Amino acid sequence: MKFKLICLSILLVCTYNLNAQTNNEKEFAGFARKQDSLFNKAYENRDPKTYETLLTEFTTNYNKLTADQKKNFSGYYMSAYYNLCCTYSLMNKKQPALDYLEKSIKAGYYNYAHLREDTDLDNIRNETRFKTLAQSTREIGDYLYILQKAGKYNLDDHREIPKFTYQAADNPHLVSLRKAFKLDSVAGTGNDASKVINLLHWVHNLIPHDGNHVNPEVMNAMSMIAVCKKDNRGLNCRGLATVLNECYLSLGIKSRFVTCLPKDSLGIDVDCHVINMVYVNSLKKWIWIDPTNDAYVMNEKGELLGIEEVRERIINGKPLIVNPDANWNHKQSTLIQDYLYSYMAKNLYKLECPINSQYDAETREQGKKINYITLLPLDYFKQSPDKTEDTNAKNGTTFIRYKTNNPATFWLIPDADKPLKTK
Repeated sequence: MKFKLICLSILLVCTYNLNAQTNNEKEFAGFARKQDSLFNKAYENRDPKTYETLLTEFTTNYNKLTADQKKNFSGYYMSAYYNLCCTYSLMNKKQPALDYLEKSIKAGYYNYAHLREDTDLDNIRNETRFKTLAQSTREIGDYLYILQKAGKYNLDDHREIPKFTYQAADNPHLVSLRKAFKLDSVAGTGNDASKVINLLHWVHNLIPHDGNHVNPEVMNAMSMIAVCKKDNRGLNCRGLATVLNECYLSLGIKSRFVTCLPKDSLGIDVDCHVINMVYVNSLKKWIWIDPTNDAYVMNEKGELLGIEEVRERIINGKPLIVNPDANWNHKQSTLIQDYLYSYMAKNLYKLECPINSQYDAETREQGKKINYITLLPLDYFKQSPDKTEDTNAKNGTTFIRYKTNNPATFWLIPDADKPLKTK
């Protein structure tokens, strides 16, 4: 079996924007790619002696990196251990194979699905130690399993949380946005659900998704659209959800952007996803809107679902449907298995959104305070403190985060005096 890039989401971090890398990082990146090729040859030749010599050289250079730099190249590190494990396993040398598998897991390997399917490991699969190591990997890398364990909340959690606010459509900035892009025309004359979906398509077609770059410093729709046009660039998922959120607000449609996060008990998963929750008055509910993938989600009856409903259906194995034209940058279709049952199963563990939904919500400014609420399942490993407050020394912005275990608090419907009833 060919040399495997086993943790793609982490390995992609190794190739992050080269302009942001120091000379030391660029030098190590070149070295890591060269060693990667040599590891591959040693694996194919079943030559563990050469492989171990290469690994010693790699580890020596890797240990010279700073802690932050190590995170950026950790994919190479854990893969080097993992594939040496495969080499020994294929040679039926069980003890060193298990030793290097354990080292790979300690270095951050967590691809449980691959571990189960990799035929290179068949010679050690029935070993008691392998089963123990595989289970430890499942606890951090089997995302559906992790999400299913996170189904319980606490409806009696009534911690004090500031009230959600939604900026009125007559705000001068929102009025300018609405007029500049003729958003009434974009939304169309259909019902409110069709207007929500038309705006989703418009933003998806206007701005490509670009996860390799940070968003512009000024994070409002007018500015970010202008920067994208001028520099012929896109936005990451947070930028796209921010632009779409402000477009909804400009038409008087209540919405929030939601950061969907993994459990990440090891602190190694740098990935998350940001989508929109949009309140459709005619349906009396929030619905799932994802501008990165031009996606919304339905049940088997074709009824639009919200984030809470999608999460519950993934956990309980109920049918889900993604709109057939969902796609990433018009280059590949968004398929339900990869999108919902793998990627979003990972990222629906905990959820966070700003308490104040408004224009320019996250642009950093001296003295500005941005309030967030985080919804945590009861099995999350870090429940306290109830509130955190941190001020960024560089830009002077204060970030205040409130925690709750009560989904009714998080999914509160707009202008409601009481929390939305939830299961």
